[in-house]
Amino acid sequence: MILRGDALTILPTLPAASVDLVVTDPPFAIEFTGTKPNYNRDHSNVIPGYREVTAADYPTFTRAWMQEAWRILKPDGSMYVVSGWTNLKDILNALDAVGFTTVNHIVWQFQFGVFTRRKYVSSHYHVLYVVKNPRRYTYHLEARHPLAERTATGGSANYADREDVWYIPREFWPGRKKTATKLPEALVEKMLDYSSDPGDTVLDPFFGSGTVGAVARRMGRQWIGIEIVDAYADFAAERLNDNLSYI
Repeated sequence: MILRGDALTILPTLPAASVDLVVTDPPFAIEFTGTKPNYNRDHSNVIPGYREVTAADYPTFTRAWMQEAWRILKPDGSMYVVSGWTNLKDILNALDAVGFTTVNHIVWQFQFGVFTRRKYVSSHYHVLYVVKNPRRYTYHLEARHPLAERTATGGSANYADREDVWYIPREFWPGRKKTATKLPEALVEKMLDYSSDPGDTVLDPFFGSGTVGAVARRMGRQWIGIEIVDAYADFAAERLNDNLSYI
């Protein structure tokens, strides 16, 4: 289900304790547009309208939506929040203030970064895996690999998959319409494998291109997406209605 409008307005209308898992990639407050030359993309394929949040407003904005996420999550619910490094402190401060317990600080490494001349190239994002109750939450130890499974080099496949640095390439959609930002389906799939069950409800308050909904539906989960940009909501609806996968 796609709900159109501002997450800060819509989240308070959702029932308390009604969602099992939140997976989201909120704005980063970095004056991002998705059309800068260093992203090496055809701007005509990027759907306009991306809504950014100012750095000054970001702490209040982040605390507000996370407070609602806490209310909406079930007592044993959990959340994955994707963040850049620039305003990561606001994410971490809000998580602590609201009451979440951080289980893992995952580093998602991808195959390219933005070219720089006076600093190291940034080719990763942060993924905060947090829970309401550290004593009771969904985590499937053998969701993707049995403990006894070995890799080609003889190591533990389970251990390797559960390390907290994930190398998952970004997706290229050459010649296709796209939103300014998007999560790869493989990233969302891994989160859902470990932290949800078929029939669970997954929420993304910043739905964008609809990846969370597309993966959730494919994996037998219920899903709710909130999107403020009508053109993005239209694109996500088209993608989901046509059952399109971009992997």
